[in-house]
Amino acid sequence: MPRTRSSAPSEQSKSVPEQQTKALTAAEKPSKTFILPSNTSANARLLSLPNPQSGEPSRYFFCPERDEKSPAKASIVKKAELLVATPIDAAFFLIPLLSPSTKSGQSLFQPLDDIIDSNDDLHPHFRHVLYDETFRKSLLARAEAICDTVEAGDENMFRFSEAKLLKELLAKAERMASHGLPASLEERFVRQALAAPLMSVKRNDALTIQGSQDKDASPIELDESSDSPSATTATPSVSTPAGETTPVPQPAGEESDDIRRLQRISVALSFMKESYLPSALSSRIDELLASQDSPLDLKPLTNRLKELATLRAEAIASRGVSDFSRKRGLEDEEIENRAETKRRKEEEEKKAKASESRGVRDLKKVNTTGMKKMSDFFGKAAVKKKT
Repeated sequence: MPRTRSSAPSEQSKSVPEQQTKALTAAEKPSKTFILPSNTSANARLLSLPNPQSGEPSRYFFCPERDEKSPAKASIVKKAELLVATPIDAAFFLIPLLSPSTKSGQSLFQPLDDIIDSNDDLHPHFRHVLYDETFRKSLLARAEAICDTVEAGDENMFRFSEAKLLKELLAKAERMASHGLPASLEERFVRQALAAPLMSVKRNDALTIQGSQDKDASPIELDESSDSPSATTATPSVSTPAGETTPVPQPAGEESDDIRRLQRISVALSFMKESYLPSALSSRIDELLASQDSPLDLKPLTNRLKELATLRAEAIASRGVSDFSRKRGLEDEEIENRAETKRRKEEEEKKAKASESRGVRDLKKVNTTGMKKMSDFFGKAAVKKKT
């Protein structure tokens, strides 16, 4: 948007002190701040278009002369007070328009204009984009990317293809994986998703493993000039109570680069399906990925995720048994300590009673209510006041 400039200040306004100038007041309805691309034409507009996934009207910035393949960087803000315009593929808007409501393969080849004219309930802004002459070439190119085409004279005819859409989505996902996912997504959906759990083993098993390691370890050699060992390969043992468990890492090791690459592609596909595709079409894409004709084999990733799920379930179960046995052991020990303390107290009371004489026992039976204590007769004398 062009920047407006105010006229030059008059001589009268120059003479007014800065303290007396009127302060700017906030608008009743503050405007929104947009960060838009700089290399756009004068025909660029903010339009309300149907969301590809939900169909609800959403705000988009449309420039018919801007190349979609131009690189762009975007950032995420905490609040929706700063709106950033980022590129979006026009093919996602064409999918609800081109995909038939019936099963795939039963639709006919049609010119793009006939497909557009058959939808009478199109949003006016969306119709403006579809009929823009400058944007027409880019629109036809994106339609060819997700449709089978045939030539009929001087015009191309289109039929939606789920297979071509899948290839287009995979190409986008592979580009995202090769460029690298954001650090937060990489940590949560790749590293943590593929992390092997810590298993728990009983102390007897741990000692068996420790013993086998000690047999293979070389003896400790001491330096003659020092009291500390110069080198050792023995593994120090850790003493733990009997019956408890010790966490031991799984010997699965790091995941292979191929598994991590497939996980990144899967994350990118999930993002695009949840953001841009209707739920019914998203399910069809999952079916095509799981079929034998899928252009990408995700079975190694699927099998590895199943193995990790099994290991996590076993780790949780082993920790649960360990915590239960430890809790029961502590409770039994506390009960035994309380019983032992009570028994010792009773024995001490019996011994004290047995050592008492008959006179002491008789004096304890005397009612001393209202009588002074013997110590009251042997108290200090009161200080006499001086006259």
